[in-house]
Amino acid sequence: MQPISLADPDAILKLLANVTLRGKGVTAENLMDYVLDEGFTEPTYLSARGEDPEAFYHGQPNAWGIYQIREWKRVLIISGGPGKERRAQITETP
Repeated sequence: MQPISLADPDAILKLLANVTLRGKGVTAENLMDYVLDEGFTEPTYLSARGEDPEAFYHGQPNAWGIYQIREWKRVLIISGGPGKERRAQITETP
């Protein structure tokens, strides 16, 4: 997948609704639900890059492997990739 960057909350949630994460570590049938459950109700920025054979976009494998989702000062990073256990980390920027 080509790297992508979005800054529109509705477009971000729409994209995340079409991402499924399977495999080891963090999984989600619908990444939007996972992000909302983590408290990111109005994300202001998303970047996604890399490839993960166990990540699916519109049901097609090899979606992005690393997702960075920002909502004001909070950042959620979900990272994975071939042969890696997927992890999620939330940080706050100053």
